[in-house]
Amino acid sequence: MLVKYYVGDIVQMRKQHPCGTDEWEVLRTGVDFRIKCTGCGRVVMLPRPKFEKSVKKIISSAGAEAEGQT
Repeated sequence: MLVKYYVGDIVQMRKQHPCGTDEWEVLRTGVDFRIKCTGCGRVVMLPRPKFEKSVKKIISSAGAEAEGQT
């Protein structure tokens, strides 16, 4: 199943960040993903396959607004 991720999505990752949270905001999508920790603000870039394996679930999606604009 193909899951679409959008800029502004909040995702829950499988592992916790050292600051204690497991929620991240998607800042950039494409071949690489740039995500920001919602706890401490740390920004990390991950290749798409690693990001998709690490995501547990989408907590809040900005996809409804993005698809409605087209």
